[in-house]
Amino acid sequence: MDIFADRLMNGVRRLGPLCVGIDPHPALLPPLFGPPGPDAAARWGVALVERSAGKVAVVKPQAGLFERWGAKGLAALETVCETATRAGLIVILDAKRGDIGTTAEGYAEGYLGEAASCPCDAITVNPYMGVDTIAPFVDVAERAGKGVAVLARTSNPGSADFQARLVDGEPLYLHVARALQPLVQRLRGRGGWSGLMMVAGATGPDDARRLRAAAGEALFLVPGYGAQGAGARDAVAGFVRRGDRLEGGVVNASRSVASPAGSLEVVTAARWETLIDAALAAAQADLLTATRS
Repeated sequence: MDIFADRLMNGVRRLGPLCVGIDPHPALLPPLFGPPGPDAAARWGVALVERSAGKVAVVKPQAGLFERWGAKGLAALETVCETATRAGLIVILDAKRGDIGTTAEGYAEGYLGEAASCPCDAITVNPYMGVDTIAPFVDVAERAGKGVAVLARTSNPGSADFQARLVDGEPLYLHVARALQPLVQRLRGRGGWSGLMMVAGATGPDDARRLRAAAGEALFLVPGYGAQGAGARDAVAGFVRRGDRLEGGVVNASRSVASPAGSLEVVTAARWETLIDAALAAAQADLLTATRS
């Protein structure tokens, strides 16, 4: 079985680095899919998966935006992840879990394990309780050929509150990256890249370059492109040149791709599909241009 890093990079080299975020904000669910709620989120998420299949390699459902609806929301999330997996898409679940000991093991088995009811290929985790909270996720990921995406330098303005604080003269996110290196090595694929990903926000391109120097072979998960204001060149600032292009991870776009202008007003599925296809093509072309310049 190919491990996560190799599967991810094979997909990126074939289709490009765009990762489609599936974030069912109630206000952004088109009325076409029904009143805001778990059923509409499931229908909308499945429709996004169907538009994304064959056009991108990766999707990233946001767990919290499904969980707001309780058990029905979790069922909707499982439906979206199952549909994406059947469509051949790589699923990174944005859940930002992080806890100690057996609790972390429960999260890891629940999302990355063989019996997981919500199938995904990787999950985002928060490292700020310590490296021991990440290890259970890596244990399961290593066994199952999955990935783990660790928050390092995120895209939100408040990331500077702690992540950029200087510790021994360097920002904390660099210390995090260095501390993770033994885990990075455990999830390396045959192509050299590691499925121990690090989140590197496109809103801080200089920080992403510094993070790359400390992150080694860790693939990047890059939020902040599109609706959060960062452009394509900023989004790939932490990538490295391989042959005729830059590579080193995936760039997430949520609202700019999944909720383009006019998508809330459409009254037919065909018109909605046209808008989504155009947004997907535009984002992918933008990122491909940035990686090949």
